[in-house]
Formats: sequence, structure tokens, C-alpha cells
Amino acid sequence: MNKDTILSVEDLTISFKTQYGILHALRGVSFDLKRGETLAIVGESGSGKSVTSRAILGLLAGNSIYEKGSIMYEDRNLMHLPEDQFHEVRGSKISMIFQDPMSSLNPIVSVGKQIAEALIFKLNMPKDLAKKQAIELMEAVGINNAEKRYSQYPFQFSGGMRQRIVISIALANDAELLICDEPTTALDVTIQGQILELINDLKVKKNLSVIFITHDLGVVANVADRIAVMYAGKIVEIGTAEDIFYNPKHPYTWALLSSMPNLASSKKLDAIPGTPPNLIYEVKGDAFAPRNKYAMKIDFEEEPPLFKVSDTHYAATWLLHPDAPEVDLPEAVKILKANRGRILKDVQQK
Repeated sequence: MNKDTILSVEDLTISFKTQYGILHALRGVSFDLKRGETLAIVGESGSGKSVTSRAILGLLAGNSIYEKGSIMYEDRNLMHLPEDQFHEVRGSKISMIFQDPMSSLNPIVSVGKQIAEALIFKLNMPKDLAKKQAIELMEAVGINNAEKRYSQYPFQFSGGMRQRIVISIALANDAELLICDEPTTALDVTIQGQILELINDLKVKKNLSVIFITHDLGVVANVADRIAVMYAGKIVEIGTAEDIFYNPKHPYTWALLSSMPNLASSKKLDAIPGTPPNLIYEVKGDAFAPRNKYAMKIDFEEEPPLFKVSDTHYAATWLLHPDAPEVDLPEAVKILKANRGRILKDVQQK
């Protein structure tokens, strides 16, 4: 594995046993995460985003079936790692922030003690030093009067403050890879921005590598270095944030961008028609074809490969085949392209 790469996922294929049959959750997922980079994984519910993150952490449900592929971290395949060794990696090397902070916090233990316990058990830190460090971590994530609030319980904090506490616990282990699974979904827009800014600042200060999982492309516009778009258990497009926002190639990416609020347009948002496929059944051709108004005959017959757009940009759509017809881009995508310079300038000034 390249020394600049902290994590490499290759052809990861995972299914789940259900009462209705075998559900094919991940169907050959591949990506690399570079050191100090934020990779956003974007897609609708059921696309395989959270399954990917839980596979990295070894938190798959008991009904999961590992079929093939690898998750390489520190020259070790995490899919073959014994549980006792995984316990060492999880928390001390890789930490996770979940969507609902209350699911990660013990309601009957003070927040300060929960942070301190992470330091004591993971880093063998003495109790008095752990308390001091916990207070410093609370201050680092923007909790005022941290010494006083150390003894307070989760219910005494707002949703945004609880998420800051969860972030401080994740940082307590000195992890180098942080996985954020929809960390702002339950928060209002103002608090979302604060949490995103906090994660971005901490990433720079601590040289963290971040995987940011979300269903909303707009959330990661200012924080992601690269974006992987997932659909039906596969990555259908991957590239830099500029590639995905200003030169998208897959019709599903177009649909996501068209459903995203855009200040440059007063046009009504477009809803994506239909629903994702039921992955219990075999997927023939391009899984997005039944919802894709640009679909051609071949889309229903053969699955497209990942075509190379540039050295940083790949997309799995037959529209990139040399023989494919030219299509008229959706209005929302045209507007993003037309306003690229202004939007980039606004982002750089923030």
C-alpha cells in the first residue's frame, strides 16, 4: 500500500441473510483514503454507505456474509483480523462519530467521566491526568465552562453539544482515522455548520484522515477533498469535490445535485423518481437505469465499467462510452457549471 494512503478498500463484497433472502449490500466497493484527506461517501439510504463504515470498524451485524475483498490498514486486512486485534485498532487507531450522539453516550455517567474513561482504558492514563485531559478536550471542541460541565450528564446538553462530546471521546484515543456517519443529520442548519467547521478544524490541527458519510451532497461541499457517490452497493462516481460538483458525469450524481438547494436558482428542486432497487434480487445492467431518463438499451442489459474521466475522476455510466449520444445536462448542473467561479470564490472566503 502506498505510504501516502492510510486505508485501501478493494472489491469489498458483503451480503446479509434476511427472512426474505440474501441481501447484496456491497457489490464490489473500491476506494483509497489518503493521509490527511476527507473523503465523503454520498448516496441515498440503502446505498451501502453505513455498511462500508461498519465493515471498516468490524461492527457488522451477526447476519452479515463476507464474500470477498479487502480493507487494508497498516498492511493488515481488517476483514481477516481477529477480534482481539480489532479491539486494538477500533478506538485507538480508528474512531467513529454516529448520527445520534445519545446512542454513543451513557445517560447515567457524567460526560467528563466518559471522556476520561476513554483516556484511562485506551491510553492507560492515570485518573487525575485523564480528568485534566478530558477538560482540555471539552474546551478543544468548543464547550465553555468545561471544568464545571465535566460533572454534568448527557441530558443536560443540547444536541449540538452532545455531538461535540462524542467528538471529544473520539479524539481522546488519538485516532488517526475518523469516520463520521451522518453526524449532522439530527441537528438544525446553524449547528450543522458549527459541527462541520469543528471537524474540519480538528482534521487540520491533528492531521486526521476523515471518511464523512452523508445522504446530502450540500453538507460536504466545503469540507470534502474527494467525493464517492454510492448507489445500490457500488461506487458509481468518484472524484475531487470540484469534479463532482462542477463536472459530474453520472446521471445519479446529476439527480443528487438537482435535488440540492441552490442559491443561484429559484427553480423548483427535482425529486429523484422511483426508489432504489431491492438488492435481494439480481441487478441486471445499471442499477440506476429504471430511474434514469437518460438510460439507453444497454443500461438495462450490461453493467457499465468505471470509465476514466481524468486522473482524479471516474464514473460508471455508458454515457461515457465513445459511441454514446450526447445528452442535454439537467438545468441544476448547468447552473453549477455556470456559477463555478463565483461559488468557489465564496467558499474560499468562508
